[in-house]
Amino acid sequence: MKISGYISLFLFSLSCLIAKAQDSPGTTKVSVQSGYLEKKPEFPDAVIYTKDNSGQVYIVHEGVEMWCDQAYVYLKDNFVKAYGTVRITQGDTVSMRSKYAEYNGNTQFAFASGDVLLTEPKTTLKTDTLYFDRIKQQAYYRSGGTVRDTASTLTSRIGRYYAATKKYQFLSKVKIVNPKYTVNSEQLDFYSETGGAYLYGESTIVSETSTVYCERGYYNTRTDKGYFVKNSRVDYNNRILYGDSIYFDRNKSFASATNNIRVLDTINKSVIRGHYAEVFREKDSVFITKRAVAVTLRDNDSIYVHADTLRVTGKPENRIIRGFYKARMFKRGLANEEPTSGMCDSIFVDQKKGITKLIRNPILWSGVNQMTGDTIHILSNTQTEKLDTLKVFKNAFLVQKDSAGYNQVKGERLIGLFTNNELDTVNIVKNAEVIYFSRNDKQELIGINNTVSSSIQMYLQSQQITGIKFIKQAKGKVYPPSQLPENARILPGFVWRGDERLLKVQDLFRGKPAPLLPKIKGIPLPEDEGDFFDDIPEKDLDLPEASKLKPKDLQNREDDPKFKTREESGENTRQNDSIQSSLPKTTDKEG
Repeated sequence: MKISGYISLFLFSLSCLIAKAQDSPGTTKVSVQSGYLEKKPEFPDAVIYTKDNSGQVYIVHEGVEMWCDQAYVYLKDNFVKAYGTVRITQGDTVSMRSKYAEYNGNTQFAFASGDVLLTEPKTTLKTDTLYFDRIKQQAYYRSGGTVRDTASTLTSRIGRYYAATKKYQFLSKVKIVNPKYTVNSEQLDFYSETGGAYLYGESTIVSETSTVYCERGYYNTRTDKGYFVKNSRVDYNNRILYGDSIYFDRNKSFASATNNIRVLDTINKSVIRGHYAEVFREKDSVFITKRAVAVTLRDNDSIYVHADTLRVTGKPENRIIRGFYKARMFKRGLANEEPTSGMCDSIFVDQKKGITKLIRNPILWSGVNQMTGDTIHILSNTQTEKLDTLKVFKNAFLVQKDSAGYNQVKGERLIGLFTNNELDTVNIVKNAEVIYFSRNDKQELIGINNTVSSSIQMYLQSQQITGIKFIKQAKGKVYPPSQLPENARILPGFVWRGDERLLKVQDLFRGKPAPLLPKIKGIPLPEDEGDFFDDIPEKDLDLPEASKLKPKDLQNREDDPKFKTREESGENTRQNDSIQSSLPKTTDKEG
């Protein structure tokens, strides 16, 4: 048959294919704008286009542009298979490169494989295989992928990209690597415009200085600020912050927590509780309020310090606790010990030196003994962690209730000594005065001692006064109860405040209203989008029977005639010129 016969037969076949393709109403056909055209008998349903001297094969369809080295175009099925250096773009927003791609013009569904690179304004996605649904504006991979933005690298086994919202959704073994930290999460939604990442499931953000854990949270990978809810915590090496919600600022080494918070000091065996806290890592500082209470383990017992506001500062080996306004302290005591408790305006605790200071209007109960003064210091033995010494400065006053009245000792200064956390010796120094109800072995009242001395030493057993020693006694005597009137049984400055004594831990908050807690702003769960392929008909996922070919290796095919330009091949030039003239006008665009 002559060449002209072949041409006529080919054009007739092509026109039939085009006519059949146009029988499907409402479907825009893919349009080949440039490329060297040929027809092969072994692919009767396909028209093959190869790049020529003007550039790559160029195909358009409803806002999508495609460039490739070779394309198999199935006009009947409105389907394209692209080989070589493939590039597919959608406006100025999404560009996809690969070694191989398929595109269905009917479903607007694309598939790419081989070094796939999806690029949008601020991120790039690299994977081996990628699916893209233009109608949904979603891309999907399930064989592992890597996303890079200006600050971080994100990897996961399964991922989805939402072009409309610029959101990546990563599933299964999600990891973000940043020069400053590493994120691991069960599921992560990442917004490329802002760099914001939503974390779902067990998630960690690990760096040299901190570890964040949450089961739902938000972290901005560009500003390094985050917000975490549901089982959240921040570990600053020796301090761990827990709370219903936690705000985190990496650049300022700052974290704050709201509602049901705890700050655990792992070195000093202490914890601070409350409903609002701020932690400054570089300053070694913790600020806590709203029913703030610091609990420290000492001698197998816990010491509680409460105030409207607590501030903890200092390195781990030199922690200092300061409590401001309406401060209270409580120590339960072991076995049959009476509790030790106190109240004051402000409190100061130096854990390294083992000293606790009650400042402004302090009152301390050691068992049944009530002590007041201008300032009270309690010293602990840092080795044994037991109470050691008590000091009351200026206007010292000790009161102990008796069935007939009150045992009272007052003076300029009081120094008490503890044995096994029990007060057993009390020294009143300078201008000491005492009223003491003396009893015999049967606990019968035998007299009332009213004596003034330069100093007085008292001995206690089981918190009860068992003896008194006067140093440089000035005057006084033991009065029979009938000879000492009621108004003479009270020393100047006496105030009994036994009803204020703290008998249990809950009394730390007695008389204080419960704080109003803010409602935590939650982080919504990710929308269930279902399987990417659920609503795509199976037939649309299958390739046309005639085009079920494996991607060809184009790297070593420079000698293949179909990749040569028309001038290089010198064959069928007139034939191809005739066919090209029936196609839309060639543009200057190339891949």
